[in-house]
Amino acid sequence: MPDAARYVKQVPMQIGPVTLEGRRARLVPMTVDDVDALSRAAAFPEIWEHTGTRPILTVDDMRRYVDVALAERAMGTAMPFVNVDPATGEIIGSTRFANISLADRRVEIGWTWMRPDHQRTGVNGEAKSMMLRHAFEVWGALRVEIKTDVRNTRSRAAIERIGGLYEGTFRQHMVVRDGRVRDTVYYSIMDYDWRDPNHRTYRNAVSYGITPNQEPAI
Repeated sequence: MPDAARYVKQVPMQIGPVTLEGRRARLVPMTVDDVDALSRAAAFPEIWEHTGTRPILTVDDMRRYVDVALAERAMGTAMPFVNVDPATGEIIGSTRFANISLADRRVEIGWTWMRPDHQRTGVNGEAKSMMLRHAFEVWGALRVEIKTDVRNTRSRAAIERIGGLYEGTFRQHMVVRDGRVRDTVYYSIMDYDWRDPNHRTYRNAVSYGITPNQEPAI
């Protein structure tokens, strides 16, 4: 961790569509053609229990969800993926880069959900490690943010397993389903965390066969 003021080249991130290939997960850029398959994968109420997203109950709900994601991609603030099971070719969920700040070299990973039968199987951990590698080593990101509902203990544990550092709680941050006011916890992973062999982020990536490059991207 830097112990003094840090200066970097003021080079904005250059981003673009990409497919991320893993043994457990394959992240493919989302398209409008994915609506039906995403709708089938999302048809489990427990997926939406702790998310800020309203439950997706119909194909029309999913079409609106995809339309928003693609609109944000067109604006350059998001990069949404569908998560595909490499063994079956089925779409099993979704995730995205979001709140992208090119000049600050900052990005959020979130909007992650997955069909229940693929949860706790290593799919999410591998997918997150692939996204972190792409953010830090290809885009040259300095900071990745991840946030979740303060009550979502499973999500918090997953973020901490991949090395997310708890930064604080945004109280009364969002109004979610049924008018509940949500407190949101924020975590972060820095580029130097990714390159540190002693950091949990590095060790987690290696456990999925992903060895971080220890040289800064920029």
